[in-house]
Amino acid sequence: MTVIDHPPPPPPTGPVPYDRAFAQALLRDMMRIRRFEEKCAELYGAGKIRGFLHLYIGEEAVGVGALRALCAEDNVVATYREHGHALVRGMDMGVLMAEMYGKCEGCARGRGGSMHLFDRKTRLFGGNAIVGGGLPISVGLALAEKMQGANRITACFFGDGAVAEGAFHESMNLAALWRLPLLFCCENNLYAMGTALEHHQAQTDLCAKAASYAMPAKFVDGMDIVAVHEAAKDAVAYVRSGAGPAFLEFRTYRFRAHSMYDPDLYRQAAEVEAWKALGPIHTFTERLKAEGKLAEDEFLALDAAINAEVAKAEAFADAGTWEAEENLLKDLYTPAGAAP
Repeated sequence: MTVIDHPPPPPPTGPVPYDRAFAQALLRDMMRIRRFEEKCAELYGAGKIRGFLHLYIGEEAVGVGALRALCAEDNVVATYREHGHALVRGMDMGVLMAEMYGKCEGCARGRGGSMHLFDRKTRLFGGNAIVGGGLPISVGLALAEKMQGANRITACFFGDGAVAEGAFHESMNLAALWRLPLLFCCENNLYAMGTALEHHQAQTDLCAKAASYAMPAKFVDGMDIVAVHEAAKDAVAYVRSGAGPAFLEFRTYRFRAHSMYDPDLYRQAAEVEAWKALGPIHTFTERLKAEGKLAEDEFLALDAAINAEVAKAEAFADAGTWEAEENLLKDLYTPAGAAP
């Protein structure tokens, strides 16, 4: 199979249209995701985190910029690359790390692990291990909100690989047909696991697919957190107005392999390095420094505080408890005729 070259876009430019506090909050969100996941990779190598682990490193601007445009009451449905979404939505980092370990103190009592985070309190209705699996769920959530007359919207995150699934088209069709309050957020990192977009999609313009379902669709530079946040704000306002669903394609790039098991042989090292030069954290940091909205000592203090938070989360997970053996079959199913 021919290796596809995906050159990165130009570096983000233009002023940052936010005050110092909000701009630094965006940076903090991205840095928390990065430091948490770097620690997760380390702990995976040490055997403390097991199973599958899919890192969001490089894609932080998408989750932060989009989720910061939502209200706390809105619903979020994510993929198996959802640690960042959980953190931005407000899940405690220690609880998240405990779930990664499989400990009882985790958000799903250790039964979900990395790919199945769930937190009703923050309205994070699941990371989903099945590609495209969250799309029908998001339709159901949005339909429920519309039927109840709530002012909530649902944001569904999925990758470019999900666009090849039948559930994508069924969900887009029903959302448009019923004018549901649903925002489709495609995190297009150009490789569905190990297959380049051009090798699995005859039509690589993903916005064209969404537009065919009579909904507004916009392409966004997913490495530019300002572009992401501004596009998300506009789309959220449109969906919340009752006009129906909207679609955003965030063109982004993961700096790590698809998962910790992936040898990453399907793309060129030079391509990865070229995209790393556009990393959303350091490009945003430089923009903020240039505008006087961030000083070097502030950056160092922020990084130190986040590293301390990560260390505390690791200690919390290390001290957590394993589920008792006699409880392993609990909550799995109810035999016919058994009392509820």
